Amino acid sequence: MDKKYRIAIIEDEPFLATMYVTKFELEGFEVLRASDGTEGLELIKNNRPDLILLDIVMPKMDGFEVLTLLKKDAETAKIPVILLTNLGQRTDIEKGMALGAADYIIKANYTPAQVVAKAKEHLK
Repeated sequence: MDKKYRIAIIEDEPFLATMYVTKFELEGFEVLRASDGTEGLELIKNNRPDLILLDIVMPKMDGFEVLTLLKKDAETAKIPVILLTNLGQRTDIEKGMALGAADYIIKANYTPAQVVAKAKEHLK
């Protein structure tokens, strides 16, 4: 990567969050981290990441609500958001994409390296 991209990872499960943060940092990304939707929104508004990895099931505010608010705000609407979740039902996937997600990744189906590769695709 020529440019050092800044990404935000919004994930409430500490082990998974640390795993993704570590993998992205090793790949040369600057990583911001939040553990719930409310904290994530504030982090995004204050730091303007190039890409957001967003869990859906979280305390305080779920990922669908965060995504909706991001896409309604002109300052954050164009930031690509990848939903990174264990929710694999077709209705959840359709809802996420309809709300404006750039991609939908089911955690169990992707290694951290594959998640990084997907993120890089959306930053091209």
